[in-house]
Amino acid sequence: MRQRRAAAASHPPTSRRQPRKDSTMTGIWFDEFKVGQTFEHEIRRTFTEADNMWFCNATYNPASIHIDAEYCKNTEFGRPLVNSIFTLGFVIGVTVQDTTLGTTVANLGMTDTRFPKPVFFGDTIRSRTTVQELRPSKSRPAQGIVTFLHQGFNQRDEEVCTCTRQALMLRRPA
Repeated sequence: MRQRRAAAASHPPTSRRQPRKDSTMTGIWFDEFKVGQTFEHEIRRTFTEADNMWFCNATYNPASIHIDAEYCKNTEFGRPLVNSIFTLGFVIGVTVQDTTLGTTVANLGMTDTRFPKPVFFGDTIRSRTTVQELRPSKSRPAQGIVTFLHQGFNQRDEEVCTCTRQALMLRRPA
């Protein structure tokens, strides 16, 4: 099984816990997260034109900036941009196995989403997650709320995506 890497100097990597009976849980319990804990996610992906076209078609997004190379020649970018919501989905999606698989009850919200640099076909994107805040749920004693900062970077280490996500997480069973 692939080992999770936690990069926060003040917080050592979270130890593996015993899997639940259904053995699908690889995520971290609410009680095991630490504010400032950082995860450098190992999965990277080079985005292709096919990825972008599939996503635009699947989401009914006909924006020329994503799908029309001739149109894009006359834009400030000179070429098509990867759909930013595809980028966001990847940046958050690759974090799940390392952090929340099987321990998330629900996503409560995503805020402060930004795309400071464009993503183009051929860019390789990687993700980082930092735990920003932890608080017990007031209405659900067996759960807590974790605020994550998700960041995506290209092969030049330029930040291309950032998003704050609040997730309702399970606490470790007694």
